[in-house]
Amino acid sequence: MSRGDMAKPLLGHQRLEGDPSTPAAGRTIGVLGSGDFARSLAIRLVSSGFKVVVGSRNPKRKAGLFPAAAEVTFQAEAVKKTDVIFVAVFREHYSTLCDLADVLAGKILVDVSNNSEINHHKESNAEYLASLFPASTVVKGFNVVSAWTLQSGARDGNKQVLICSNNQEAKRTVAEIAQVMGFTPVDMGCMSSACEIENIPLRLLPAWKIPIFLALGLFLCFFTYNLIRQVIHPYIREQKNKLYKIPIEVVNTTLPCVAYVMLSLVYLPGVLAACSQLYYGTKYRRFPDWLDQWLQHRKQIGLLSFFCAALHAVYSFCLPMRRSHRYQLIETAVKQAVEKKMNIWVEEEVWRMEIYISVGIIALGLMSLLAITSLPSIANSLNWREFSFIQSTLGFVALVISTMHTLTYGWSRAFDENQYKFYLPPTYTLTLLVPCTVILAKVIFSLPCIRQRLLRIRRGWEKGRYVKFVLPSATGEFSSGETSSNV
Repeated sequence: MSRGDMAKPLLGHQRLEGDPSTPAAGRTIGVLGSGDFARSLAIRLVSSGFKVVVGSRNPKRKAGLFPAAAEVTFQAEAVKKTDVIFVAVFREHYSTLCDLADVLAGKILVDVSNNSEINHHKESNAEYLASLFPASTVVKGFNVVSAWTLQSGARDGNKQVLICSNNQEAKRTVAEIAQVMGFTPVDMGCMSSACEIENIPLRLLPAWKIPIFLALGLFLCFFTYNLIRQVIHPYIREQKNKLYKIPIEVVNTTLPCVAYVMLSLVYLPGVLAACSQLYYGTKYRRFPDWLDQWLQHRKQIGLLSFFCAALHAVYSFCLPMRRSHRYQLIETAVKQAVEKKMNIWVEEEVWRMEIYISVGIIALGLMSLLAITSLPSIANSLNWREFSFIQSTLGFVALVISTMHTLTYGWSRAFDENQYKFYLPPTYTLTLLVPCTVILAKVIFSLPCIRQRLLRIRRGWEKGRYVKFVLPSATGEFSSGETSSNV
């Protein structure tokens, strides 16, 4: 959100539901409309202790859809009984309320509508409603909350209600209602923010677009590279048809590469940020926009890394189920019987595979922990030190163990010339470049001299800035002086 820095809670403290000292407690709330959202809104308001009056054009037919505690009557009657009215009708039906303009004068109208497309109209629905009823006070809110959430309540503690209006007192009234309902009201400013608030529910995973395109790009690159090595090379050099490898084997070789590189990309921007702070000697210099965006997308990149790693585990588990694998086992057994080989045990290969699988399981377990703790409901139960330890320290350990997993997979094959098909190095050697760079940088930053300097910078020290200090004089008194902070 472009106005995310301006967003702030409307209420400074939590008021308990049903508390008589709460101005919203026992208030009568009006709801105009009888659709799914209006019904869910009425259910939530009644369960929160409000008196609800629903205005409908056909009250007798719609009464059975609402809770028994809610009064369902004609729109004009409902408007007369309350000062706060939720307008739960579509924009194209606002004009049907014009006959109620005189009755709605001086009342608070809460617009909960959304559009079908982003920026579908020049003005927001809330501004359009305010133009139709200039004598009323319009507040935009509750449009980012779904009907299901209204019925179930904010159980995960992270459901925010974005509110905007030109009237501060009206915003506060709606915020108190939202808080009693169990939601967190957030002040988004004046009515000009309504268009932005109405666009929020229409955006499809706005924070995921760049990470998803990054993951798809890496997948296509590694998939093409593996396709050349595993399918095209045997066909050109040996006239062997190995197209059957594409659905499972080539994909399974690609997934860990994507997961491994994306895990390293979670921690690479932190390394670049630290290098920038060390170079300029300050933490107050703004990072480039690309680096700032990269830092903000680390959570999504990490979750996609875990997703690819989980798929790799499932694919690997299914490898022995393939018909081609069974044929190859039988073929190998027949060859060994013909050659009369009684003992085919290779100690080195046995140990390599045991270590390879064991380390991979540990890496996947750590990545699972990182993914779980990134969920808001889990992260909110952790203090900052716990969250930082899991996401930073254990995350780096997961990267190191993933590197061990990759090195164990490669073993000594990196020095086998037969592995360089079309003179292309094995895929896993390419994936090691970024992770090893991150690990090396982390080791360098852990050196006492660099670590202390970086810690001082992050505590506010700046290179070239003069600071005052106090020194004892020969007489025992203290005298002040100045020195450069980079001395």
